[in-house]
Amino acid sequence: MHPFYILLVLGLLLLPTSCCSSSAPANDTLVAGRVFTVGDKLVSRNGKFALGFFQPAASTISKSSNNSWYLGIWFNKIPVFTTVWVANREEPITHPNINSTQLKITRDGNLVIVVKHANAGTESLVWSTHMINRTQTSNINTTTTSAAVLLNTGNLAVKVTDTPSSDLPLWQSFDYPADVVLPGAKLGWNKVTGLNRHIISKKSLIDLGLGSYSLGLDTTGLAILERRKNPAVVFWHWASSKTLSMSIIPVLKTILDMDPRTRGLINPIYVDNDQEEYYMYTSPDESPSSTFVSLDISGLIKVNVWSQSNQSWQTVFTEPTHPCLPPATCGPFTVCSGNPHPSCDCMQNFSRKSPQDWEFEDRTGGCIRNTPLQCTSDKNITSSTDMFQPISQVTLPYNPQSIVAATQSQCEEVCLRTCSCTAYSYNASRCSVWNGDLLSVSLDDGVVYTSKDILYLRLAAKDFLPSLRKTKRKPNVGIVAAASITGIGLLVFMLLLLIWRIKFKSCGFLPIYYGNQDSAGGIIAFRYTDLVRATKNFSEKLGGGGFGSVYKGVLSDPKTTIAVKRLDGAHQGEKQFRAEVSSVGLIQHINLVKLIGFCCEGDHRLLVYEHILNGSLDGHLFKKINDVAHVLNWNTRYQIALGVAKGLSYLHQSCHKCIIHCDIKPGNILLDASFAPKVADFGLAAFVGRDFSRVLTTIRGTAGYLAPEWLCGVAITPKIDVYSFGMVLLEIISGRRNSSLETSYYTSSSSSYHNAEYFPVQAISKLHGGDVKSLVDPQLHGDFNLEEAERVCKVACWCIQDNEFDRPTMGEVVRVLEGLQKIDMPPMLRLLAALTEH
Repeated sequence: MHPFYILLVLGLLLLPTSCCSSSAPANDTLVAGRVFTVGDKLVSRNGKFALGFFQPAASTISKSSNNSWYLGIWFNKIPVFTTVWVANREEPITHPNINSTQLKITRDGNLVIVVKHANAGTESLVWSTHMINRTQTSNINTTTTSAAVLLNTGNLAVKVTDTPSSDLPLWQSFDYPADVVLPGAKLGWNKVTGLNRHIISKKSLIDLGLGSYSLGLDTTGLAILERRKNPAVVFWHWASSKTLSMSIIPVLKTILDMDPRTRGLINPIYVDNDQEEYYMYTSPDESPSSTFVSLDISGLIKVNVWSQSNQSWQTVFTEPTHPCLPPATCGPFTVCSGNPHPSCDCMQNFSRKSPQDWEFEDRTGGCIRNTPLQCTSDKNITSSTDMFQPISQVTLPYNPQSIVAATQSQCEEVCLRTCSCTAYSYNASRCSVWNGDLLSVSLDDGVVYTSKDILYLRLAAKDFLPSLRKTKRKPNVGIVAAASITGIGLLVFMLLLLIWRIKFKSCGFLPIYYGNQDSAGGIIAFRYTDLVRATKNFSEKLGGGGFGSVYKGVLSDPKTTIAVKRLDGAHQGEKQFRAEVSSVGLIQHINLVKLIGFCCEGDHRLLVYEHILNGSLDGHLFKKINDVAHVLNWNTRYQIALGVAKGLSYLHQSCHKCIIHCDIKPGNILLDASFAPKVADFGLAAFVGRDFSRVLTTIRGTAGYLAPEWLCGVAITPKIDVYSFGMVLLEIISGRRNSSLETSYYTSSSSSYHNAEYFPVQAISKLHGGDVKSLVDPQLHGDFNLEEAERVCKVACWCIQDNEFDRPTMGEVVRVLEGLQKIDMPPMLRLLAALTEH
């Protein structure tokens, strides 16, 4: 081709196209007259969101016959299909046809979904915006032209296209959210129009209809309701007043900023004026991360952030903190044990009502009986052969009925006389019975749920019979013979074992040893009777705690004074028993309490420690003693701080597995005859393999010493012990307990956040002002080393930094306290400062 013609063609191709593009709609807009069908898609101008017809992702990969289609908005560039809004939640479209299912703008300006019926020549309405307030808008009438635009925020807005006020939406999806709140969307009400914006959980992963829980504003503040109750029941609320709402927002922002995944990404806002009251959060427009807040199927509020490196959504914050707190999370006749997600199991002799629903996280149907109850009622006479199965250490079900009964037998009889009674509980002359479904039963985890109650579950008598009742066939002779021989062999073996044990006992073997001592690092396995004798039937109590009591005892050979911890409760006691034996039982360090042995006999779980003469640190710090001779001097306090730091450093860095103590506080630091510290009570300890840096666990420990990152629901590191140690250092310096204010952000129902006397904030303020002297315990009367006091105060304030990455390791703490490493002035604590300012 001649070069002239080539240039001519190129020139035509490069001519401006505005003359012909003005009539073509943008890819983010649906205009009147255009029909949008299955397979079409609107995409926001920034490419972040898309709108179209879809099937739930779970239904496309399952064997389910679910063919429900919805119109919705999802993240366009994220490979994990995630919807943020759904139009026709209660009216899914089944088996849509490309031509029959349409989204369009009607003559009156509404956005609608219709299904055309080819045979009848008609169409049925599936969903509509129903803009009933349209005529109330000034200068807008039914002949005004409308268009639907998918905005960069993920908001679908119906706007006027032929008037100057076209920026004001006639309708927007942000006013009618599904189960997700995006940045910029309001959660609350318009006081003028009465519009109440709230979100409702979906039923399951494949059924996006209205689920069991809703989140929105009510008279108590931001609240989660259980919708299935009539009327709906509030089980969680964020704030109870405007003042408290304003106070919580900066605290929440600080907590979110502590997590590197959400730092600077989420900015929560609360507004209450004459026009509106709402909560909202914003995110920087230039931020490459995607985030959303959702109310999930089980009733938990979750803050989700997309992780590009993991190619998955990361949940960085959850409320309520325990997944079993929402009522009926697992449905009727279930037991919830949430760690880290709600884990639901049917009660004994019950089965899942709908296994397919459970597969898609819809547990509302719960479980049903394997065998119906055998109960008849005729002329006020009730006859029943049912029996009761005890379930120990669970929270009792929702909505009990109190009954007068003098004994447990009477309580049981009351339940049996009513065919609708499904369970009872009897404790301290209090009889409670339940009729119908049993809801909100959770296992005792020793942290959120602590219960000594026993629930007696009503079952048919057949459920207690052996399973051999179903067959009447003659048994196989060979099987019977083999079983008989095996049984006789086991009996002979047991007899020989008994004779062997009696023989060795008569030969003078010490009764307190079993097996090979060296196999457990020299730990002795005691018999229960030996410990009863050693403690004089547990007569001298040294102290107690959440898991049991400690008694003084004396071993006869060799004569050794011991401290015996007797653990309470088979379930939680067993967990603490295993944790202590597997941690402190296998390590030795001068600053860690020595475990001499244990007893694991029947239901008895006891731990035998060396007796520490001077008791715990809290008894010396916080008891006001007028006699100066009994006050811990400065040198002793400094050596205690250094010793505890060495013990923790050994746990974190020198053991085969990193051991996180999880409950460092003065009550768990014991002082021997020379006041050398020994870290004790490893019942809550967690283990981290050397190939990992974090471990996921529920919040536990003692309020006031808990590191704030646990609030975010993330896996923990040894830095939680560093935080607790920092709090202990402040108490060693001052001789006073830290204020309980810090615990207020653990519960949304706290009514006060203002306490200017909170000591950790005072400490860092005085440190910055060069006035450390005023922080030191006045009982020392000025007799202390100022340089050491400043060093300890700096270490403490670094240890309690909001962000775990800003805290030192315990090895670094040891080097600083030994004077081998310098330390800079720590920055102000943002979270604690926010707490005291509001």
